[in-house]
Amino acid sequence: MASPLPMPWPVPRLIEHKRDGGEHSRAEIETLVQGFTRGDLPDYQVSAWLMAVFLRGMTPRETADLTLAMAASGDQLDLGGLQRTVDKHSTGGVGDKTSLILTPMLAALGLTVAKMSGRGLAHTGGTIDKLESIPGWTPELSEERFLAQAAEIGLALVGQSRDLAPADGKLYALRDVTATVDSLPLIASSIMSKKLASGAHTVVLDVKVGAGAFMRTAADGEALARAMVDIGTHAGRQVRAVLTEMDTPLGHLAGNSLEVLEALSTLRGEGPADLHELCVALAVEALVAHGEAEDAARTRAEAALRDGSALAKFRAFVGAQGGDPTYVDQPEKFDVAPGRAEVTAPAAGFVSAVDALGVGRAVLALGGGRERKGEAIDHGVGVELLKKPGEAVVAGEPVLRVYHRSGRGLDAALELLRAGLSIGAEPVAPAPLILGRVH
Repeated sequence: MASPLPMPWPVPRLIEHKRDGGEHSRAEIETLVQGFTRGDLPDYQVSAWLMAVFLRGMTPRETADLTLAMAASGDQLDLGGLQRTVDKHSTGGVGDKTSLILTPMLAALGLTVAKMSGRGLAHTGGTIDKLESIPGWTPELSEERFLAQAAEIGLALVGQSRDLAPADGKLYALRDVTATVDSLPLIASSIMSKKLASGAHTVVLDVKVGAGAFMRTAADGEALARAMVDIGTHAGRQVRAVLTEMDTPLGHLAGNSLEVLEALSTLRGEGPADLHELCVALAVEALVAHGEAEDAARTRAEAALRDGSALAKFRAFVGAQGGDPTYVDQPEKFDVAPGRAEVTAPAAGFVSAVDALGVGRAVLALGGGRERKGEAIDHGVGVELLKKPGEAVVAGEPVLRVYHRSGRGLDAALELLRAGLSIGAEPVAPAPLILGRVH
């Protein structure tokens, strides 16, 4: 492998070096990231370098150095005044309302979650969008108020700051238009640059794998998880990853208000088994990272959902950020679209598949998601899975229910759902939810 280039480094030589399989030094990477963030480097040169990385890859050390340079390109949160800080990130899925449950669980368990979250794009929903189903709730907090709230109740959640890892935003915009999105080191550095800049000591990653996820195979998911864990180790953070199945939507409900309702049900100890299982598993990872024994951590995590302490934290969090806390205890207040339509089983048998991607795209067609940043969404529309893989059905029995408003997008949604539904003559064993762990 070619040795690092001597100083100074003309950008064409940096591109050539990576194109030919060379390994960049930290200083070379910082030159590219800082120059592009400042506007000193033109898009066409950085695009060429991104393609060279896409084709040639990066070593784990290069990937970590790229991540650290991106994290240092803007503001970095100082959470040093908070105790036992933890952040959580999901790589995106359908029906994934885990953050709504896990973050108050962690707060109830004595950890501190001071978290920045994003909005949804395409078929994956965003935590901010879901929380905005609660009237008055706001993701806009000053840094002083954000830190004070995290210290007081153990949970504060705000929208992504434009000044947090700005290099990532600029690089992603280029990747999106130059066919270089699907690159392991670029994906890992994009995710982890924001996590490192957010300041938490411990990061728990939920890496989704399957038809409704960005990573389609377990091997690809494990490679991404390993890359992100290695970056965290290089940066002196505790990072633990769980690989989870996303061929089928998580839980039974997809859509903003519907997912908040299912999250509240889970916080009351009444949620679907798969959602409960995942939230407990992620909480255990966070507690173990902070020194607790796994069995004791699992017992405590289960108790937080059973004894109401996690629900109480969620209620306090909603009120602290301007939301109406009565919605936590009165689910009938939520805006749920009044229209109903159903997809029925074409024959008797057993549900063998409900395509997660199709469900996500159906919610998008109904108006519950956005294809471009800034688009308005309808919080009340969505899809309910009345049956999940492995369950028996009779001909004509409803399997999926659509919540729509005045028929908007209904035909397209029904077509997507029918195409993704499979009924077999024999029962299928549902795939395990937890596919592996990477530490």
